[in-house]
Amino acid sequence: MSALSAASVESAAPAPESTEQKKPLKPCCACPETKKVRDACIIEKGEVNCTELIEAHKDCMRALGFKI
Repeated sequence: MSALSAASVESAAPAPESTEQKKPLKPCCACPETKKVRDACIIEKGEVNCTELIEAHKDCMRALGFKI
């Protein structure tokens, strides 16, 4: 019986690790490609001139499940 108990403990151990690996994506880390281009445009040209890139980033965020 102790071998059976040890086996059940071993199979239960990886479960917490898998939940730690599946942390939800933070908004700051989502869509780095569109975020980088958007931010560069805003710095260089101003927000008014980058509406297309801003909307593209918002679309990417929405696709990942963020409510924007």
